[in-house]
Amino acid sequence: MIKDNLLEIKNTLPDHVTLVAVSKTKPDEDLMEAYAAGQRIFGENKVQEMVGKWERLPKDIKWHMIGHLQRNKVKYMAEFVDLIHGVDSFRLLTEINKRAEQNNRTIDCLLQIHIAEEDTKFGLDNEELNAILKSEEYHQLKNINVVGLMGMATFTDDETQVKREFKQLKSIFDAIKPENPQITILSMGMSGDYQMAIEEGSTMVRIGSSIFGKRNY
Repeated sequence: MIKDNLLEIKNTLPDHVTLVAVSKTKPDEDLMEAYAAGQRIFGENKVQEMVGKWERLPKDIKWHMIGHLQRNKVKYMAEFVDLIHGVDSFRLLTEINKRAEQNNRTIDCLLQIHIAEEDTKFGLDNEELNAILKSEEYHQLKNINVVGLMGMATFTDDETQVKREFKQLKSIFDAIKPENPQITILSMGMSGDYQMAIEEGSTMVRIGSSIFGKRNY
């Protein structure tokens, strides 16, 4: 079933869109079924769970940290994490840089932009984003690469609103791109809204329940 779901979704994705299979709370067997079907990028939202899976599962898997990340947890995954999606402060970016340096690595990051109307969603506003990208301190961080932006739309059935929020993120992305050519990834869209996100310019989608079925908490 997982294999069928995965292949069905992959068939609908344009070539320029990367699929992150969101495997949080799912057992190793489920991930291995997706792995056997060719999936190599998996997204987790809890550092401890991701570390355990990294230790047990094939080493060619690319692990994406997609959840809200606390600074004191960065050290546990700095050795192996491939991409950190939810970087929502300069202090977090500095911590990632420090831990990457300790591991002789450069870690790719996405800056999370707050586009939803819900207060619970984390992220930077446009002003904070520009302040970071233009700051001298940011340009001194040699062990991180900010390669894109990430955002989560409001959890609502109102498609007009979701579309508007995706459009907003795309316009922020387009505005910073000329001066930041390394920013190429726009991560937006999940199981319920990824097709709309792609229409609005997403290049990376995070899909969990449509591949693995409902989550067991």
